Amino acid sequence: MKREKIADLWSFLILLAGAVFMVAPFIWTVSTSLKNQRMIFDMPPKWIPEPISWANYREVWSQSPLLNGFLNSLIIVAVVLTIGMLVSAMSAYAFGKFEFPFKGVLFMGLLGTMMIPYSVVMIPQYIGFSALNWVDTLLPLIVPGLFGNIVVIFFIRQYLQGALPNDLIEAAKIDGCGFFRIFWSIALPTMKPALAAQAALGFMGIWNDFLGPLIYLHTPEKQTIQVLIASMQALYIGQSNYPMIMAAAVIAMVPVIVVFFFCQRYFIESMAISGIKG
Repeated sequence: MKREKIADLWSFLILLAGAVFMVAPFIWTVSTSLKNQRMIFDMPPKWIPEPISWANYREVWSQSPLLNGFLNSLIIVAVVLTIGMLVSAMSAYAFGKFEFPFKGVLFMGLLGTMMIPYSVVMIPQYIGFSALNWVDTLLPLIVPGLFGNIVVIFFIRQYLQGALPNDLIEAAKIDGCGFFRIFWSIALPTMKPALAAQAALGFMGIWNDFLGPLIYLHTPEKQTIQVLIASMQALYIGQSNYPMIMAAAVIAMVPVIVVFFFCQRYFIESMAISGIKG
């Protein structure tokens, strides 16, 4: 018992230290966004600014096209997640619960694409999208995501292995249900926790994407929120105005925090069930 208590204590201390290192930059970002320019380099640094100033949020919202960045990011996220998650769910259901020729080969081929780094396909993709006159539009960031994501397909497939019995599908077939009826009425509600967890991860990945928008979007009004924040220092708010930059960063983090807060319970549920037959 004594050894277990010591081990638990060390585990708690290690996790506490990790939590401090993870949370400290976020707290410092919020703190800096509430300071004026003169207080940034105060020594010793003050975590709680005196006085607290909300002017940075008003100024950054009025001096830069932050609303355009929000809307562009929301358009990409909404379209890609709505259609892409549905396509991924249907693919996962087919690979997990149906038998068809070359099923294993096709699935392994899809998994093999995960090993191809983005830097390999970046230039060919740009050439192709440029030939279609899609550069400086949102289409290069939307269209590839409409065909699903292999990571999501693999995760949902593993989830269905433990959450959806084959006997239930066979019973639905005996009752006269077709493919789409079984998928829509049985499989889709069953995979809801896995879909919610992957949707939250997908939201964070798309919302925080920087390289793709930086390559394809050139007009400031068409840029996403992350590229817009990166260009603020040079284009809108002047050099080294860190409080306003941090205020913009906090505004950009709000949707991610809200989505994670509402979807966090699905992470544990989906991980637990998908691990049964992992």
